[in-house]
Amino acid sequence: MIDASNQKFNLAIIGAGMAGMAAAVFAAKRGLSTVIVGSLVESWFTGGLIDLMGVHPIESGKSWQDPWAAIEAVVKDIPGHPYAHIPREDIKAALQEFYAFLNDAGLPYRFEDDRNSNLITAFGSIKTAHGIPQTMWPGVTALSDKSPCLIVDFKGLKGFSADLLAERLKEEWPGLRTLSIPSIYGDQVHEINPVPLARDLEIAEYRQKLAGLIKPHVKEVEFVGLPAVLGIHQPDKVIDELGEMLGKPIFEIPAMPPSIPGMRLKEAFLRFLPVNNVHCLFQKHVLKATPTSEGEFSLDIGRTEHEDSIRADAVLLATGRFLGGGLQSDHTTVTEPIFDLPVFQPGNRELWHGDGLFELGGHAINQAGLETDAMFRPLDPNGQPAFEKLFAAGIILAHQDWTRMKCGSGLSVASAYGTIKAIGGLMS
Repeated sequence: MIDASNQKFNLAIIGAGMAGMAAAVFAAKRGLSTVIVGSLVESWFTGGLIDLMGVHPIESGKSWQDPWAAIEAVVKDIPGHPYAHIPREDIKAALQEFYAFLNDAGLPYRFEDDRNSNLITAFGSIKTAHGIPQTMWPGVTALSDKSPCLIVDFKGLKGFSADLLAERLKEEWPGLRTLSIPSIYGDQVHEINPVPLARDLEIAEYRQKLAGLIKPHVKEVEFVGLPAVLGIHQPDKVIDELGEMLGKPIFEIPAMPPSIPGMRLKEAFLRFLPVNNVHCLFQKHVLKATPTSEGEFSLDIGRTEHEDSIRADAVLLATGRFLGGGLQSDHTTVTEPIFDLPVFQPGNRELWHGDGLFELGGHAINQAGLETDAMFRPLDPNGQPAFEKLFAAGIILAHQDWTRMKCGSGLSVASAYGTIKAIGGLMS
């Protein structure tokens, strides 16, 4: 890790989730000296899919195949939604640049410009997304054509049952075949951790054992689907070699955390950022942020106590909501802990949640967050930018329920692009 203590940067990014990492990539490609501070843990919880916009209105659960038509409807119905601040051409440019970065990092994604794609999940549901890892793309084709397919699980791998998946999909995809294979390690294993399994499948010996266990069962199918554990660093190689040995196209199915596709994304970022003028202070936090008389920001950094200080011309908050620590709450109020910014939220705690856990229209607390101007600068109590060069991106933004609207990754990437564009304009 590069020592960033007491250094001055063009940009400090607080938060190392999808929005923060994407912003760091965009900033690096534009020559901005950048430091990123935050925990990498949440990267394990992304399924690796890029959701652009899939559901609106939440109350009706209407699913959209055209994400751009969905965004247009959302912006019309919810003028405060973050997508309202981003022209369509900028959203498209953000996605194009982000997908190109992933491709260059050895993690190619497939997509159709003006359509969402459908794929199955480990829960036996059908998921809609815009960007699909290449490792999962044959599953999109197989589902669309309802092709004869074998779904394979590993005995001892929790959270993925081929039989349960096939049972839940029997109406949408009839005739799915299933196979539960024993240990590839040559002995009886009662529980398998997906991370060591993914690493082991990068070893030819284990790929050959896996292919040998599956091959007797593929004569009457056209595709083979497995949980997304087929390698961390070279998944395309693992899948291509398995496909050659089986004589069938292989595809991965998104599974439960820890997410191997999420780890692949994390590794892609970690390979790129340190060699492209981005100083990475992962597993540390911004404990205090102080605006200076020169119009800069001074940030105190540490794990639990002050260890270093850095200065930056601009700061980007990409800290997420409650899980990422970007928002905090007590018995009455939701707050933003670093700059004490106003948070859009229900009037009192009794309004945070609806009566049922699975409230049809979602819970009001899931719309909480920071309101911004068109440049993604958080607003003060008077509706003006709190600071000229303080920005926010990702799911900390208000007026969006990203989990129910199926827009989390796309919103993070697009708003990150919008903030870097705005920062570049102020600094030019």
